[in-house]
Amino acid sequence: MGRVMGFEPTTPGTTIRCSNQLSYTRRRRLHLVKRRCRVKRPGPAMRPTAVGQRRRSFARLAALVFFALTVLSVPAAAPAADTPVRTSHAMIAAAHPAAVEAGARILAAGGDAIDAAIAAQMVLGLVEPQSSGVGGGGFLLYYDTARNTVESYEGRETAPAATDERLFLAADGTPRPWPEAAVGGLPVGVPGVVRMLERVHRARGRTPWAHLFDPAVVLAERGFTISPRLAHMIEKNPDLARFPNARGYLFHPDGSPKRAGETLVNPAYAETMRAIAREGADALHEGWIAAEIVAAVQGDPVNPGALALTDLAGYRAKVRPPVCGDYRHHRVCSMGPPSSGGVTLLQILGLLERFDLSALTPGSVEAVHLISEASRLAFADRNRYLADTDFVRVPVAGMLDPDYLRRRAGPIDSDRAMGEAAPGAPPGSDGLARADAAAPEFASTSHLSVVDARGNAVSFTTSVERAFGSRLMAAGFFLNNQLTDFSFAPTSEHGPVANRVQPGKRPRSSMTPTLIFDEAGRLVATLGSPGGSSIIGFVAQSVIALLDWGLDAQAALSLPRHVNRNGATELEAGTDLERIAPALEALGHEVRIRPMVSGLHAIHRVDGVLEGGADPRREGIALGH
Repeated sequence: MGRVMGFEPTTPGTTIRCSNQLSYTRRRRLHLVKRRCRVKRPGPAMRPTAVGQRRRSFARLAALVFFALTVLSVPAAAPAADTPVRTSHAMIAAAHPAAVEAGARILAAGGDAIDAAIAAQMVLGLVEPQSSGVGGGGFLLYYDTARNTVESYEGRETAPAATDERLFLAADGTPRPWPEAAVGGLPVGVPGVVRMLERVHRARGRTPWAHLFDPAVVLAERGFTISPRLAHMIEKNPDLARFPNARGYLFHPDGSPKRAGETLVNPAYAETMRAIAREGADALHEGWIAAEIVAAVQGDPVNPGALALTDLAGYRAKVRPPVCGDYRHHRVCSMGPPSSGGVTLLQILGLLERFDLSALTPGSVEAVHLISEASRLAFADRNRYLADTDFVRVPVAGMLDPDYLRRRAGPIDSDRAMGEAAPGAPPGSDGLARADAAAPEFASTSHLSVVDARGNAVSFTTSVERAFGSRLMAAGFFLNNQLTDFSFAPTSEHGPVANRVQPGKRPRSSMTPTLIFDEAGRLVATLGSPGGSSIIGFVAQSVIALLDWGLDAQAALSLPRHVNRNGATELEAGTDLERIAPALEALGHEVRIRPMVSGLHAIHRVDGVLEGGADPRREGIALGH
């Protein structure tokens, strides 16, 4: 197996020179038309020394330059097509064309789905820093087609050892205002995404780890074009200029934000990528990068945090059991706690099982009403019970018990909204004195879906929490503010909050990477989305679109969005859903119309063909080969 675009292959000293002929559709979808490769094997004098000491060869430098020329030609903002991208071999869908291109080249060279996901994530952390990166965390599902197994990997951030449940309380014991608590060092959790990706790669990767970082190195050193979305996010967050590293990177000397079309160069990020490529996740958790992270967090003059070197060194990514449930003769699998996404998604689907949604029109009053009512009930249970199972007992099996869900669905009335729902009492919840909690979650997250040529699949949601995370930069990347996903108030009159802050604990998330299988156990789809706590509703609506309404991948992701988080029924502004607001209000819904920031990416297998879709609300594309 050769490296992407002539990079080093797995056999030391062998080079595989490849040239790709690429074309664009009318809507700027990138397609690989033809690939030609020549293999050159070394004589004895060409064999390198030990891996950690050998120098880059001229061949590798030439390949890096070639990669740079091709990647930098990818448009920074490719609009989504009206129809899905189709291929019979392998595919990746992600939030930026440069990241998709990096992953697609890995796939074209025979890499595994996880290899492509890693390469894409490292590029996303550079070109889409507002959403994800090595300073954050994530959740990943991996489908191994040979073993026919679903593996669930968790790289969620942890609270530093020196924190406690009073972290977000003011001196008088009341919760601090979110905007005040969400910036600087205080809300930074121990990053986990690199350690998690390393663990998956060791188990399932095919392309050498070090090879997966070259695309990000090239773009960081040579520069990349600021996309319209990144420019918009910089302009929308002027407080970034208060933080010296962010100001120097994203603003001009006169204080004006950098604009779309300008070039960003990030040599510090390139050095970080090289270090992780050489040393693995230890470079971030124990080396000079770790020291820079701690210095940024503890040295923040306004809101210093407690993150220490020992917290970084002690971090462990985890393999968790996935949560799976049946829906419409399919098996749907997603993430369990500390994400609330999978359990809540499966509850929504289970609550809707008795309703014939296939007879309803997408976006109709009847469909929006029923999905909203199921969501109310599921979110009520979510806010009461779901948290990090290493710290609190969570009745996951009871919450997904089919008999419980049938009983729980009883209050759903086709003709009347129930209003705010109370949490239920699932089996296993006896004796759990819990208070409800709803922590704010923001939409600056990213999702990518991958299927490789062997049929292995990845569904990977990754985040730094709010846009640009804590606003702090270290070693060329932004640090998360994920600790704000904990409940600010640790207790109430009803008892302790399951999702309260505790040392070493992982905050509850809504990330919902999802895999769907048919009755024979064959992969049907991989999908997920950013969007804070709205992620769950976005993914649920897309699963329904695929399985109940038979939409193709792109049509499912392009549907107008609506969510209900046990409160108002929220409709996407500027869409046809605005027209049904009066009818929903007549049923008793409180309706709010707002912009929706979903960023769904999906791959759907139909009759042996892969269909890829990218959310038209963002800049992502799908690419097959």
